[in-house]
Amino acid sequence: MANVIEKLIEEIKLVVNESLKKACSSGELPEVLVPEILIEIPREKEHGEFSTNVAMQITKQAKKAPRQTAEIIIKNMNLENTYIEKVECAGPGFINFYLNLKWLYETIKVIQAEREDYGKINLGNGAKVMVEFVSANPTGPLHMGNARGGALGDCIANVLKAAGYDVTKEFYINDAGNQIEKFGKSLEARYIQLLLGEDAVPFPEDGYQGEDIKDHMRDYISINGDKLLNTESSDRQKILVEYALPINLQRIRTALKNYGIEFDVWFSEQSLYDSGELEETLKFIKENGYTVENEGAVWFKASQFGAEKDEVIIRNNGLPTYFASDIAYHRNKFLKRKFDRVINLLGADHHGHVARMKAAVSSMGIDSDKLDVVLFQLVRLFKDGEAYRMSKRTGRAVSLNDLLEELGKDGERNDEEAIIYGKDAARFFFNMKASGSHLDFDMSLAVQKSNENPVFYVQYAHARICTIITQAKEKEGVEIPDVNSVDLTKLDKKEELDLIKALAQFPEEVRISAKTLEPSRLTRYVLDVAGYLHSFYHACHIRGEEENIMKARLLLIDSTRTVIRNVLSILSISAPERMD
Repeated sequence: MANVIEKLIEEIKLVVNESLKKACSSGELPEVLVPEILIEIPREKEHGEFSTNVAMQITKQAKKAPRQTAEIIIKNMNLENTYIEKVECAGPGFINFYLNLKWLYETIKVIQAEREDYGKINLGNGAKVMVEFVSANPTGPLHMGNARGGALGDCIANVLKAAGYDVTKEFYINDAGNQIEKFGKSLEARYIQLLLGEDAVPFPEDGYQGEDIKDHMRDYISINGDKLLNTESSDRQKILVEYALPINLQRIRTALKNYGIEFDVWFSEQSLYDSGELEETLKFIKENGYTVENEGAVWFKASQFGAEKDEVIIRNNGLPTYFASDIAYHRNKFLKRKFDRVINLLGADHHGHVARMKAAVSSMGIDSDKLDVVLFQLVRLFKDGEAYRMSKRTGRAVSLNDLLEELGKDGERNDEEAIIYGKDAARFFFNMKASGSHLDFDMSLAVQKSNENPVFYVQYAHARICTIITQAKEKEGVEIPDVNSVDLTKLDKKEELDLIKALAQFPEEVRISAKTLEPSRLTRYVLDVAGYLHSFYHACHIRGEEENIMKARLLLIDSTRTVIRNVLSILSISAPERMD
């Protein structure tokens, strides 16, 4: 799988290295050692396709002004059989490289050869990576934080796959401990209140107030009546949890599937208790001297491994904390399932969990750098310029399903089309900003059928290409030709060349997105590609042009269609062939 940009950078580095050797050999420069030659893409196009500051990197060693060093390096360059057309010195000593057009035509050939594989690279070399995300509390529906975390986590996993990693997507089900106990008490209280009246029992102060708890109990009563009224409280809670929890989990699965997310593994927290892994983990920590007892509780010495403070792992009532389960879970990830790298997505309010989790990983003899935690910020919904609340009735929180339904509303769409559009709009908007940035989600903009709406703008670009290709076949009798039969040098207009340069950047965008765990780069990138496509469309005709030009341009837009489709595939957004 070719990365044309990477290939060009390596070629430029080789040319610079050979030039330095030659200059040192001739005595024009003293022997110099360059740790790494940095190659960048200049912001201003007039400064060429690539640039290096190597002359400034070796100023002290060269004992010359950087500009003088740069001139010596340029003079000793051998550009024969390279893509480099000319080299210039600029400013205080930058070396700018201007390429011939062959690399652009090579890009078209690569895209045509690789098709759906274009953009895939081998950065990961098959390393096993787990991306754990959403992992919502199963006591209620998915909310806005889960929606953003889901879009980010899924796209991170997808971009890592495209970058050559062996990726597992995992949902951690918090089906044990305090929240399940609270869930059981909440269900029980609503069950009794619905049968005997609200004054029959008090609702737990810290119980789950959501309307969905009442809905569960109304449904349970309609099927089973009041047969649990005389049952022991602990047994009643257990029965009600066993009824409601699977329903919640199935709803979560369905909502995520509608959102374009399907997990490879659903991992149960309770399984850590049942298998004895939690007990084994706590025993390991204690036997290695990483615990201390204080006020009747057992504390993990997180501060011994770089965290600010120690953390409770067994409460003074003898019950393990959620953190204890999380340590056992990560021990399972690294030591039992042997993942090379683990990536967790958490809301920014969990920032305090990062240091203690890395401390726990270190205590197990695992390099804490193998654990990455991506923190994402909150989302605010806006409609018509004002903060927007979609709550259907008091006590019912805004859920992921509510959002998808609202975005998909359109009298012309059937239910399936509405879900697809809602999913596309939500995923695109949630990935438009870096995970660490607050996100204002403009509901009014997300449903517009105009170029102001970014997801519509990109999808329309793809649909426009499909229409042009169809019309060329139907009205001109011309199909997409074999790339080796076409004179690609006919593509020489500015709009054509700008578009090809954008297409060439795709594998590099995948590489950077995978390294930084920031899929928002790809969202911005595909917007740029759509912009270059629209500029090309207005400046360059296809039908009615001379045959060689028409065929070359058909190849160009077909390559653009491939790139847009491949980016949207990583983002799990549909690429429609027709749009209004």
